[in-house]
Amino acid sequence: MGERDDYKFLKIKDAISAINQKVNLIGVVIELGFPKTTRGTGRTYGRYQKINFFMVGGRLMNFSNYFCSVKIVDESYPKPGIPVNFFMAHMENLPTVGSPGDIIQLSRVVMKTHNDGVYALFNKKFSSFALYEGKNGEDFLPYQCSLFRPRDHDSKFIAGMRKWLVDFHVDEGVNTFSFLREMREGQHANLVCKILHVCEIAKNEWMALVWDGTDSPPISINTNPEHKMDEQLPLQLEPSPPLSRDLLCTFPTVGTILRVIIDKVNQKHVLHLLNTGEWVKFISILCEVHAGLWCGVLTPFTKLRYLSNEDHFVLACQRSYNERVSLKLGRIPYWCFPWCSQITEVDYDHMPFVTLMDVLTYSEATARFKCIIRVVAAFPWRAEDFSHHGTYRIRLTIEDPTARIHAFIYAEDGEKFFDGNPSIDVLTRKRDKLLGVAANNDVKGTNPASRNPPWVQCCLKSYYLDKNDIWGSRQYRIFGTKLAD
Repeated sequence: MGERDDYKFLKIKDAISAINQKVNLIGVVIELGFPKTTRGTGRTYGRYQKINFFMVGGRLMNFSNYFCSVKIVDESYPKPGIPVNFFMAHMENLPTVGSPGDIIQLSRVVMKTHNDGVYALFNKKFSSFALYEGKNGEDFLPYQCSLFRPRDHDSKFIAGMRKWLVDFHVDEGVNTFSFLREMREGQHANLVCKILHVCEIAKNEWMALVWDGTDSPPISINTNPEHKMDEQLPLQLEPSPPLSRDLLCTFPTVGTILRVIIDKVNQKHVLHLLNTGEWVKFISILCEVHAGLWCGVLTPFTKLRYLSNEDHFVLACQRSYNERVSLKLGRIPYWCFPWCSQITEVDYDHMPFVTLMDVLTYSEATARFKCIIRVVAAFPWRAEDFSHHGTYRIRLTIEDPTARIHAFIYAEDGEKFFDGNPSIDVLTRKRDKLLGVAANNDVKGTNPASRNPPWVQCCLKSYYLDKNDIWGSRQYRIFGTKLAD
């Protein structure tokens, strides 16, 4: 392709037929892959780089490259788009897309095939690219480019692409994503979520809090229930201090808030894309469980896709959430339908059910609530230690799909809960039933069997210990609740 051919941009639908030819393309970035290290010098095998070795100083050496992939569309090929694969000697030379929906101009990329798919290959020796702001851009200067020389006619192509973008929406069909309630441990999923918050939780480690309005599946508990108090299940994945109450009050109170871990490698390329209040699609995010809590992990194969507020997936999530919270029983966990276990009885049948996030964010420090929860831990564990000089003193760790908190059973509330002062054997049997301990479960072994606590009703009351620090000293107690035999 000659120098004057740089002005000839092929439509994507035409470029996919130009296999092994150098072409010029202009398209909209709808999907981003995170950079990863490869080994080689730029030659490719299929869609990936072939390993090449060289003799240096009498030694056989190999050289690393950096790879990333973006998916682009244009008016001729809005679905499904084509991948563009980049290999560079330095990570900073890879395209850093400012926002999904930005425009990329590509010169002299080579069209390739792999299996039944077509992709464009950026060759660092002769290909070039330029990135421009998307439909809201006001100028025609690229914010990043490589081996690129601006030309007079570029603005015409960019303006045309921006005009098309105004009414463009990605059409991915159905069944291409999962709800949080459909996560499976150790499996990858495509999740459509709203970004609620992004924060640094440790040096070079960030976390995004995302939500879709559904309840994540309950997790079997595998930890030793007899751990010391400071070794019990944590209330959240992020290190202390916990998220502030002011921040929690900005979150939805129904539906799981998933923590997504962002490590040092991905920070530069993903943090600026996760804007609070926007909806995104994580493609091939790894679903893991830490300390009985769900989290998402970005892997080298994870990709990110931006979704507008008018996207049909987003509208479906919001419509489902609005319908749920309008129902009388919309705040009870999805996983306890048609109803929770009957092993507890509560005194306040007239009181509406709320979530634990409702409890945490309630406007008054002292209040009473009714929830459906699971009891995932108890301290102390041994039934003979439940009372001290005849007074019950127990700390339970309770959870629902929205939060995990400590709730205490104390004094007369304990007598109500356990129906007086039964024998140690009866207390042990009730404890095991409440915490999902099977009859043959060896809780004292080094590898105790999994526990699956039932969903139960309970009444909670909140109070504070220090009138000078009402919210910081807020605690919770179980009351008006009886554990059946």
